[in-house]
Amino acid sequence: MSATYTTKKILVKRSYQFLALILILLAGGLFLIPKHQKHDGIPPEQFVKNLLSTERYISTDLMADRMVNQDPVLLLIDTRTTEEFEKFSLPNAIHIPLAQMFDKNLNAYLNQDIYDIVLFANDNFLANEAWMIGNRLGYQRLYVLDGGLNAWFETIIEPPYPKETMSNEAFELYAFRKAAGKYFGVANDTVEIETKVIKKKAPKKVITKPKKKKKMPEGGC
Repeated sequence: MSATYTTKKILVKRSYQFLALILILLAGGLFLIPKHQKHDGIPPEQFVKNLLSTERYISTDLMADRMVNQDPVLLLIDTRTTEEFEKFSLPNAIHIPLAQMFDKNLNAYLNQDIYDIVLFANDNFLANEAWMIGNRLGYQRLYVLDGGLNAWFETIIEPPYPKETMSNEAFELYAFRKAAGKYFGVANDTVEIETKVIKKKAPKKVITKPKKKKKMPEGGC
């Protein structure tokens, strides 16, 4: 084996050792670099798109129907103050004030994909703010009770009686709202409202009288 070949082999070996040392130093340096904070939530473009959509709103009638039928995936969250919540709230509602939306202990209620969460307040204002916070964080299946408790009282608790000129659907909706009010223990009046049916008058029966036959004159020429 020549001296030149031996020298080249030693240089190559040292080159690999030097390269390995550099890689070890670089790998070790990665542990010294602060971890990049991953951005939580959805992209701003998607957030704006969701914000402009009205699909997050659920009507009082639809929510009352789901509550009456004891929908197992429906979860109500009251976003008002503690004082307001203690005075009145919807049945089985959970109290999470707007200021506690970032509370880690309450995160399990909001950050999930099992329940349809309906946020509500006296109107849309607080519930919308709670929805915006949750939506920005990427929470799924969040909804807002359209009109809040004010709309709940105006439609389910004290529904207006439909006018006589209204359609059958309006009377059916009124009957449902009155029944729902009773289901929730509201002491409203006990007038039973049936579906309005518009009956057409039957045409008068025409009785035709048979014409009398003319008698032929008797006798002949």
